[in-house]
Amino acid sequence: MHGPYISSCATVQTRGDMASRGAGGKAMMTSSRRVAVDVAGNRKVLLDAAQALLVEEGYGAVTTRRVAAKAGLKPQLVHYYFQSMDDLLLDVVRRATARTRDAFSRALAAPKPLRAFWQLSCDPDVTTLTIEMMALATRRKAIKAELATSLKRLRKMQTDALSELLQRSGITDNGLPVDTVLLLIASVSRAMVMEEDLGVTIGHKNTRELVERYIAEIEGPAD
Repeated sequence: MHGPYISSCATVQTRGDMASRGAGGKAMMTSSRRVAVDVAGNRKVLLDAAQALLVEEGYGAVTTRRVAAKAGLKPQLVHYYFQSMDDLLLDVVRRATARTRDAFSRALAAPKPLRAFWQLSCDPDVTTLTIEMMALATRRKAIKAELATSLKRLRKMQTDALSELLQRSGITDNGLPVDTVLLLIASVSRAMVMEEDLGVTIGHKNTRELVERYIAEIEGPAD
């Protein structure tokens, strides 16, 4: 998780002009290529490679050559399947946010949804990817808009689902609104993951215990 701190976005080749040329025959050609990608599986491989670089080294490492090398494909194939690096990164964000939404949906359907939400929020892979996408969003307007829309949808889904589950179970919110609890958990877990990546853990143990005690007051002790 180095991108937000020491990486520069200058290595990512932005090609907004390429993304704007989607009319007529070229659009049809692009469409047919993407169908071929789905058959060959190369599109998924490129998305996996870009996401891995994003998590392991930060958004500054996501270049055409690095993605191609990570995927074991020729660099030319990156732009064969994606009109620009922006298109590739946007698809990475869309896929990642959809997977995150599904993961949190499963967590909130668990017998103890708040604890499951906390545990998933503390997952370094999930949180690191979110942090890197947020850093990327500061440099890419389209990604910023996509990520904002996805996070708003995710937060609403989480709030609605947890509120319904707690109400159905007769569990009180202990004086804090559900959306506040979710935001605090997401913020605390994100901060701890960022600091742990730097080797800083001061206060983490006590903070974890505090959150665990709060969750136990609402849902009971961990199984």
